[in-house]
Amino acid sequence: MTTLTAIEEMLRDQSPKPPLEKWQPALSGDIDIRIDGRGDWYHEGTLIQRHALVKLFASILRRESDGEYYLVTPVEKWRVRVEDAPLFAVDMEIVDADERKIWFRLNVDDLVLLDSVHALDMRAHAGAEAQPYLQLDNGLAAKLTTSVFYRLVDAAEQRDDELGVRSAGQWFSLGKIN
Repeated sequence: MTTLTAIEEMLRDQSPKPPLEKWQPALSGDIDIRIDGRGDWYHEGTLIQRHALVKLFASILRRESDGEYYLVTPVEKWRVRVEDAPLFAVDMEIVDADERKIWFRLNVDDLVLLDSVHALDMRAHAGAEAQPYLQLDNGLAAKLTTSVFYRLVDAAEQRDDELGVRSAGQWFSLGKIN
């Protein structure tokens, strides 16, 4: 079984955005890494407390067409378990009042512009209200924290019977108004 330290050493010299789409190694197996519903990462049941290590792993994480999540390097592919979303949007900022752009900061310090590529998606879970998710690269999504979602709702506009936000020339619905 590959250790966390071994994976970290293999990736230390990689650029911040590895070319995951070019890496197609065969499945190496399952690795005992789990991302819980709050976005906390665990290895063999122990919380990974090193933020730099979580950022590193997040940089090589992708979700494939089978719906599974994998840590991918040029030569290895390890399946990990994700309870909900692997990442969280923990802050937001609205810039440029005229053209209006909404930027989200993720729990791994990445900044993502809400736009046509990185859209907002309201997902309903069984027995619960719809939750907001920001679409990311490599098939990933970041769930908006409750406080960020409330700030987004505060910045929302009403169009007909919908509440939504504008960003980068796009309209993103937050839901119907009853």
